[in-house]
Amino acid sequence: MTASLRQAAGSLLVVGLGGIELTSLERAWLKLVRPAGIILFRRNIADALQTRALLAEATAQCAANSLRYVDVEGGTVDRLRDALAPMPSAQAVATAAQRKPEREFAREHGELVARAVKAFGFNTTLAPVLDLALPASAEVMGTRAAARTSAGVVKYARGFLAGLAAHGIAGCGKHFPGLGGGTRDSHLETPAIHRTLPDINREDLAPYRELRNQLPMIMVNHAAYPGTPGKERPASVSAFWITTVLRKRIGYKGVIFSDDLEMGGILKFMSIEEAVIAAVRGGMDLMEICHSPELILRAYEALISEGERSAAFRTLLVARAQAASKQRAKLFSPGIPKALTAKQFEALRSRVLRFSETIKKYQPQTEEQRA
Repeated sequence: MTASLRQAAGSLLVVGLGGIELTSLERAWLKLVRPAGIILFRRNIADALQTRALLAEATAQCAANSLRYVDVEGGTVDRLRDALAPMPSAQAVATAAQRKPEREFAREHGELVARAVKAFGFNTTLAPVLDLALPASAEVMGTRAAARTSAGVVKYARGFLAGLAAHGIAGCGKHFPGLGGGTRDSHLETPAIHRTLPDINREDLAPYRELRNQLPMIMVNHAAYPGTPGKERPASVSAFWITTVLRKRIGYKGVIFSDDLEMGGILKFMSIEEAVIAAVRGGMDLMEICHSPELILRAYEALISEGERSAAFRTLLVARAQAASKQRAKLFSPGIPKALTAKQFEALRSRVLRFSETIKKYQPQTEEQRA
């Protein structure tokens, strides 16, 4: 039982690494934890060859059909911008699509992101953003949100997800149940979003309802919604948001994934040990811890300890791990796809640059440009 409990605990975690190659310490704890997957950031990515080698070595110690995550939304969140070429933002692409509706810019964006992440060895990009581009969150979200209305968000995201799927890359809709009304950054603290449940249901949740069958994964944020039954509790550890709303009311059947549990939005509310236990009890399938080996190991041991203490939690943990394993097997084949040749890689870089230049042509001019 202890072995299966340990295996279950590890297989609910997606973890980050420190640099561009594994350290001896990372090799040791990866072998112990055997997580569900790896997430890499710009600190981990020098070039495609190095990244693929890092992913291959790290995921050899992961659970079967492992996840290889990277954030490539385009614009300000693009972990491959230095190693390949900058992708345009979702908002810029959606704006271009409004001005030239006969061209499928959103799908093209998704296809280019898919080809890019695949070239570096990833099988998942943590995109698209499904938050609404509301005035309240403009300073925090910038150009990450595609449109102000749910219809605009859905139109962009549907095309983007189709582009990803055409190249066998999984997307992840985020940040459920919506950060459009937030004025604070959940990296630093727990935002309190004062939107009513009817408003959230009508506007923020509409993209999740519309796209529920097209989204392989959904990421849950660390914001609280005091005007709803979720009250002051961050959504990422809330059974109301994860199970009642997302699973039951919306009917989502894919993978539910937490935002980074190292963020201030959750750790200023509760400890990492409390967070992972609450997330599992709330209905979370996978939990992301992006950097600290200490926090990763504390989370891992907390899940095991709670499973040893509580038979009910142990049953829940093992069942959740088995379900997540089946989901990964549906989504991903083992191993990293064949690398691009140097000529193919340069052709991809050129295409991304051309696409970015095209998108720029359809952006509103500033006063300086008009002058």
